[in-house]
Amino acid sequence: MSGHESGQRGVGAGVTFGLLAAWAAHDAEEVALVPRWTRTQVPELRERFPQVPDRIWRRLESIDAHEFATAVAGMAFVVTAAAADGYRTGGRSAFYQGALNGFGLHGLVHLAQAAVIRGYTPGSVTSPLVVIPFALWARGRLRRAGVLRRSRPRDVVQGLALAAAATVATHAMARRTVGQNRTPPRT
Repeated sequence: MSGHESGQRGVGAGVTFGLLAAWAAHDAEEVALVPRWTRTQVPELRERFPQVPDRIWRRLESIDAHEFATAVAGMAFVVTAAAADGYRTGGRSAFYQGALNGFGLHGLVHLAQAAVIRGYTPGSVTSPLVVIPFALWARGRLRRAGVLRRSRPRDVVQGLALAAAATVATHAMARRTVGQNRTPPRT
């Protein structure tokens, strides 16, 4: 019997491939809203937060819908690989658990972003409704199955670092793939 076939030996598809399903629901919100949100909100945010470096604002303003969707497609490969590895190992995979932790923590980042700007940011609706509840539920299932790795502060940092590295890499890939190697004119 493989690790994912027995509750005593691990967890099944709901916990492991559930990561992919929860991620897809969350990123559907982002794909639908990020390009328009950045076009309409960045000019106001630039005025409210002048301490943020201009290069950050220019980069946000330069993201178009095609580039963003391409980056999300790249992230789909990462999340699918993590979910598949989790399924293969009955949830024991460090890659899967790191991705799960990074996913849940990034939901908290979305909520912090919305709190800082005192308004909606793409991802802030599905974070409390899908991302954080799924991550907590899946960790609970991993714990009950006896396969949850012990979390230390270092694990939190590694989870966030995994999410950040995957985000940077997929956006870099999208920029190259879509051919948007341009800097928008300063306004």
